[in-house]
Amino acid sequence: MLFEAATALRHGATLGPAIISALAGVVALLLLVGLWTPIAGTLLAVLASWNAFLHPKSLRWMLLATVSAALALLGPGGWSVDARLFGWKRVELPDRKS
Repeated sequence: MLFEAATALRHGATLGPAIISALAGVVALLLLVGLWTPIAGTLLAVLASWNAFLHPKSLRWMLLATVSAALALLGPGGWSVDARLFGWKRVELPDRKS
């Protein structure tokens, strides 16, 4: 998404698409660093879904929307900024007893 945002900004898009490309670049950078992962993943999934709606023949937008939604649901990893600031949350499922 960072590459897509840089390419769109470099080609001199009009004001509306340039703002959306800049927003997508900032959100992708937040997701890459691991800061505010659920919020950034959700925003990136929405932006990628919108681009998938605008460009239905391009499968990369659907893939990016799916991966972004999965990252939003899974949360940050152990080496992310979120894990350093708030602690890494790990869900442990109890053993089933017969």
